Amino acid sequence: MPMAEQELISIEVVYALPQQQKLLEVRVPAGAKAREIVLASGLDEHFPQLDLRHAPIGVFGSIVRDDYPVRPGDRIEIYRPLVNEPRAARRAAAARGDVMGTKPAAD
Repeated sequence: MPMAEQELISIEVVYALPQQQKLLEVRVPAGAKAREIVLASGLDEHFPQLDLRHAPIGVFGSIVRDDYPVRPGDRIEIYRPLVNEPRAARRAAAARGDVMGTKPAAD
């Protein structure tokens, strides 16, 4: 089917750092796959350190496979590596006598 006749849908692609974020709205052919959209997004031009080929991706907070077929209104999120692995952070807090989500008492 020629591109002009192919149905286009709107989705968002987003990446965020603590001090900077970028959200792009893109129109893609219906049935386009998540990773191919991420690669075509151009977000690596805004974030040169970003490896679009290997970064974990998800849709509305849930990890998806590269071949996930996007649907109208989806938001593809590009995830950063965790600074602290959650289980390791809980173990470290327990070793200090802290409870997750609270601050240690001042002495």
